Amino acid sequence: MMDQDLVTQAVDRDRLQEAARDHLWLHFSRHSVYQENDMPVIVRGEGAYIWDDQGRRYLDGLAGLFVNQLGHGRTDLAEAAAKQASTLAFHPLWSYAHPGAIELAEKLAAYAPGDLNRVFFTTGGGEAVESAWKLAKQYFKLTGQPTKHKVISRSIAYHGTPQGALSITGIPGMKAPFEPLVPSTFRVPNTNFYRATEHADDVTAFGRWAADRIGEAIEFEGPETVAAVFLEPVQNSGGCFPPPPGYFERVREICDHYDVLLVSDEVICAYGRLGHMFGAERYGYQPDIITSAKGLTSGYSPLGAMIASDRLMQPFLTGHNSFLHGYTFGGHPVSTAVALKNLEIFEEEKINEHVLANESAFRNTLEKLLDLPIVGDVRGDGYFYGIELVKDKATKETFTDDESERLLRGYLSKALYDAGLYCRADDRGDPVIQLAPPLICDQEHFDEMEQVLRTVLDKAWTLL
Repeated sequence: MMDQDLVTQAVDRDRLQEAARDHLWLHFSRHSVYQENDMPVIVRGEGAYIWDDQGRRYLDGLAGLFVNQLGHGRTDLAEAAAKQASTLAFHPLWSYAHPGAIELAEKLAAYAPGDLNRVFFTTGGGEAVESAWKLAKQYFKLTGQPTKHKVISRSIAYHGTPQGALSITGIPGMKAPFEPLVPSTFRVPNTNFYRATEHADDVTAFGRWAADRIGEAIEFEGPETVAAVFLEPVQNSGGCFPPPPGYFERVREICDHYDVLLVSDEVICAYGRLGHMFGAERYGYQPDIITSAKGLTSGYSPLGAMIASDRLMQPFLTGHNSFLHGYTFGGHPVSTAVALKNLEIFEEEKINEHVLANESAFRNTLEKLLDLPIVGDVRGDGYFYGIELVKDKATKETFTDDESERLLRGYLSKALYDAGLYCRADDRGDPVIQLAPPLICDQEHFDEMEQVLRTVLDKAWTLL
């Protein structure tokens, strides 16, 4: 490994900053911030840590973006990529196959629950969601139900940025700049028990109530028009909402009753984030489709996958039928090679077992923060947690939009980073801090996260 001083010296910071301001368009970012301030530039990663171009170290409390399951600097994954690139750098899956795609599809089918045996590769999660909606619509057309095209999803839920996936997303502020979007998507309540207005004293009853809203929406729109329900095992946006007991069991009953497909959007939750290969396994339900990406390669190469039931493939096995959909780089040979190696490491190093063995310690460490007046709730499962911030713990009063702006963007995001913790301060729902570290993390890393959060949140409270 190169000495950090050498890495730092090798980076011409001034030149990079100027080039970044002139040419680089960041994602989901306010560029006005960087007209007079430097962009953070990350140059190296090792294990659970990343370093910037000034040599400062940060604990990666978000696994990049819910991606880097195995940590940074894995030469075995890099070597798998290099080996494949030297053999077959590229070939599309348009009427042709290559060994990596075949072997990975077989492996994912073996991991996936029930009859989810058909794997359609994409380059990322939004594309996997887009593919799932298109498949649902075409499947029902091919099976004699052409009016089934609508989608039900949950309030505040994020499902991606392509036009279809963004339409399914339940965050009005993210959709407004791009409207009109694809019609025919409808929202139901999410499973935020902390903010429950119905059955707030009984989580099981609340879960039944929330699930029944899906049936109600299907009835209102007309079952003959609804194709699918899109749900994350743990809803990300809004700050990690786990499913109440019995919730998915009831949703499955509703979908079966109305002949509606249940799509488990596991772009974040799959591949160990919840201690299982798939979140559906953790919560004991059978989807018709799973959408996934992120942790499939631990971020070492872009790849997504839509995993579908044999039933959904059936109409495409006869006659001239074809799923007229695809991506040039979907199932890229280098990416599939990395994914296969990634999953091999999962098994050899017992990554899922590690998460399950340590998730309680992670939760217990984060729950220490509940003694702070600004921390209202700590929730999540596995290595996937949200910390909701409040103005008043007794009443659960949240912050105004202006207060949230000052708190999250004006102070918390930068303060946490400056204190050595890369994580996410998110106000797409109520203000939360999200933590989803690499799955290799243990108590030492949990303690470091808690200590940084405690110091910064304590200071934040004094600034209100």
